[in-house]
Amino acid sequence: MNAELLTLLVSREMPYGKYKGFLLADLPGHYLGWFAREGFPKGELGTLLALMYELDHNALRQLLDPLRSKPRRSPIGVK
Repeated sequence: MNAELLTLLVSREMPYGKYKGFLLADLPGHYLGWFAREGFPKGELGTLLALMYELDHNALRQLLDPLRSKPRRSPIGVK
């Protein structure tokens, strides 16, 4: 696993959609699962979303906590 990619998960924001502006590391599991079923985007964003899906699916999100500079943003209440 590439440590640089893990750092990008806690610094890169989702560029579009319902969760635009959320850090990739803060995207909810159901949203990541949707991408896993429908297909991840091409390029770096797709790679990062696939990695985040694997971390979420295997209950490993806490591995990102030491890399965070800000507390986690909760998607609760997002419409």
